[in-house]
Amino acid sequence: MAQEPHHTAPDSIDALVAGWAQSLSDVDPGPLQVFSRISRIAHQLDAARREAFAPLNLQTWEFDVLSALRRTAPPHELSPGELIRETLVTSGTMTNRITRLADRGLVTRHAGQGDGRAVRVRLTAAGQTVVEKAFRGLLAREREMLDGLSGNEEDVLARTLRRLLRNFEEPPAGNQ
Repeated sequence: MAQEPHHTAPDSIDALVAGWAQSLSDVDPGPLQVFSRISRIAHQLDAARREAFAPLNLQTWEFDVLSALRRTAPPHELSPGELIRETLVTSGTMTNRITRLADRGLVTRHAGQGDGRAVRVRLTAAGQTVVEKAFRGLLAREREMLDGLSGNEEDVLARTLRRLLRNFEEPPAGNQ
């Protein structure tokens, strides 16, 4: 693994890795350099999201569903199955979430065209207002979190994380 520039101060993960390297000298704890940092950053990101959404009385899961709808073309609607794929939750969980969002007036449910049994979930005007405010607040908070990085460092980090994420999202060659 490449060494970090000398101007970078050690962090809590450096101590964790050093402790494992000393405790189990026959094991390379190198992957901890990446995944323990990702885990800690994810924890901080979750906290930042909750903080950004709190003024709107919005939970992270609510933002996930509302933003999936908002990203679609007008009239900003998807089937429950499409929402499941977008948010990576189970059918029962999604049904509960749609009901709770409908109770808050942030989405509506209606029969799909051509098949009265098919359900479509549509973002309401109130839902659109809430998700857009939440998104703007989230972006402001995330910009603060990236404050110590240059634009080039952000680009390199994004490209590197994209490559790493593909390892999880794409099946290995031969397993298709």
